[in-house]
Amino acid sequence: MTSQFQEIHWTTTDTTPIRNPATTETQDHRPSHRQNKGTKMAEVHLSRPSLTTNDSAVLQALFDAESSPSGAVTVDVSLPPLPTHLNISLEDYETLKSREIFIVKTLQPDSVAQEIVESAIKDFDTIIAEYPTYPSAYANRAQALRMLVDMNSSDDTHDTTTSPSLINHNHTETVSRLFADLGQAISLATPRSPADPVSAAQARILADSHTHRGYLLLKAAKEKKSALEASDREVDISNGPDKLRAMDPDQLEEMASRDFFYGGRYGNQVAQQLAVQTNPYAKMCGAIVKEAMRKELEV
Repeated sequence: MTSQFQEIHWTTTDTTPIRNPATTETQDHRPSHRQNKGTKMAEVHLSRPSLTTNDSAVLQALFDAESSPSGAVTVDVSLPPLPTHLNISLEDYETLKSREIFIVKTLQPDSVAQEIVESAIKDFDTIIAEYPTYPSAYANRAQALRMLVDMNSSDDTHDTTTSPSLINHNHTETVSRLFADLGQAISLATPRSPADPVSAAQARILADSHTHRGYLLLKAAKEKKSALEASDREVDISNGPDKLRAMDPDQLEEMASRDFFYGGRYGNQVAQQLAVQTNPYAKMCGAIVKEAMRKELEV
C-alpha cells in the first residue's frame, strides 16, 4: 500500500510567485476608408464582438483556476517557516520536523501493518498535544488516518482492490477525524490576510491539505451519486460524517472544486487542473459550447 504524505521541506530556492496572467483588453483597429471626390461609397461596418476587461477576466476565471486576481500568492523564502502568531520557535520547528520525518519513514514501505499506522497516529497525537498550533502534524496525521480507512475498507470487503468508502458507517469516526485534521491544518497555515506572502513551508502545507480534502470531497460526491443512481441499498447515504451526510453530490463537488482551487493557488499543479474540471460554471459553459458545435455540424 502506498500513500503520499505531506512532504517536509527544509529549504527552497524558488522565489517565483505563482503565475497570475494579466487580462488585457483588445483594441479595435479598423482600416480607414478613403472616398474619391464625387464618388459616394457606403461604408460597411462589420459587427465585431467586444468584450470589456471585466468580461474577459470572468471568462478566463471560469476556465483557468489561476486567472483570478485573488489567486496570486507570493512565496517568500525569507519568511520564517511558520507565522509568528503560532508561537513555534525556529528551534522547536527544527525539532518537530525531525520527529515527523522519523514517523513518516515508518509509513513509507509499500506494505505497512495496521499496528504501525495506529502507532504513527499516536505519535502524531503526542506532537499535537505538545504543540497544538503546529499545522504539519495535523496534515500528516490526516494522511495516516486515510491509510487506516483504506485498511479497514479492505477488511470489510475482503478485497484489497475495492476503493474505500467514505460514507460507510464503519468509518464515520475515522473520516470525521480526518476532515477535522485537514481543516485545522488549513486554518493554522492560512495567512491572516489573502494578500500576505507565505513561506515555502506554509505553501506546501496549504497546497497538500486543500488538495487532499478536495480529493476526499470529490470521492464522497461520486459515491453518493452512484448510490443514488443505482438505488444501492447496501450503501446508506445517510451514514458518514456530519460534514458529508448533510450535503448532496453537487454540493460536495462544488466544495471539492473550491478546495482544488486553493490547492492550485498554493502550487499543486494537479489541483489546478481539477479545479477547472470540477468548476460547475466551467462545466456549464463547456456543455453549452459542445452543444453549439454539435448543432453547427448537423447543419
